[in-house]
Amino acid sequence: METPNNKPNTNTTPTSRPGGFGNRFGGAGRSRSGGPRGPRFERVKPEYDQKVIDVRRVARVMAGGRRFSFSVVVVIGNRKGKVGVGVGKAMDTSLAIDKAVNQAKKNMIIVPLTKENGIDREISAKFGSSKITARPAHGRGLVAGSALRTVFELAGIHHINAKILSRSKNKLNIARAGMIALRKLS
Repeated sequence: METPNNKPNTNTTPTSRPGGFGNRFGGAGRSRSGGPRGPRFERVKPEYDQKVIDVRRVARVMAGGRRFSFSVVVVIGNRKGKVGVGVGKAMDTSLAIDKAVNQAKKNMIIVPLTKENGIDREISAKFGSSKITARPAHGRGLVAGSALRTVFELAGIHHINAKILSRSKNKLNIARAGMIALRKLS
């Protein structure tokens, strides 16, 4: 095979293209910066763990009908004594979660933990119609229900016995009552 300059073509691979890329599908094959799909980035572990404890679809009535949006309650914590609760509202759940996480970061508290990752005395709190009590329980583990369990888990408390004393099932009020109780420890 002759090139336009009357020189023989020294390239013997039929799939090579001008420019040095040797993939017959037009791509570069394995790139230098990782794998066939591009550079490999190591996923950075976020500063705080987060859990969505409640997602509600709420509506407001306008002239043309109902406008729906989502209200999300998120608990964040580092499992070492810092915890926060936030609420976000947006037209999309992912935007609402981002707003809730930002609010939770602003409302974080530091919980003083014992050496065994427990609390040192009995605490109780009330928010709205939600009432809770919590007492230290060395060797029993995390005994709590509903949103209260999530708050204590993300705060890093491993040995506690907690009880929700109200008839309210509102997870936001229960989580906020838990935050008030933990604030009493410091």
